[in-house]
Amino acid sequence: MKLLPLPFFLRIACGLLLVVSAQPAAAQKYRTAAGLRSGGGSYGLTVQQLVLPKTTLEGLGMLAERERSATLLAERHFGILGPSLNYYFGAGGHFGTHKDDGNFWGFDGMIGAEYKIPFARIVLSFDFKPTIEFHSADWNRFPTAFSVRYIILKQKNTSIFQGIFDKVKGK
Repeated sequence: MKLLPLPFFLRIACGLLLVVSAQPAAAQKYRTAAGLRSGGGSYGLTVQQLVLPKTTLEGLGMLAERERSATLLAERHFGILGPSLNYYFGAGGHFGTHKDDGNFWGFDGMIGAEYKIPFARIVLSFDFKPTIEFHSADWNRFPTAFSVRYIILKQKNTSIFQGIFDKVKGK
């Protein structure tokens, strides 16, 4: 039985899959972070909360020239090249009001990357968030945005030495 050679792009995809799947479980270094988001002609607030290991809920409150909107996304985080750099993807929904068209709603996807600045409580992120709109003049959008978040609650240290040193400190 002769094996056929894999096409170049399939070999690259398999290699990337192996690299991504070999990342450690601790892809995120915080539990709760909040900050500012800007891009795609809008600006607003962003809040991320860790709800499961490597999974967050992100809420966005956004303002644009003629509209206001709120979005809730579930996102899955994966480490890249160490503990401070992550990529993430997710999905969710949004609703809002437009001054000309009235209320609208839709579905959102998201893919992005975030960097936790070492020795600081700051997270920088850049993402792409395509949307499908209902009851709106635009039936889809493809914005990118930049966010700066302050870490409110850090992730607890879960190293193997934590229990040993707790006994020495009298905890």
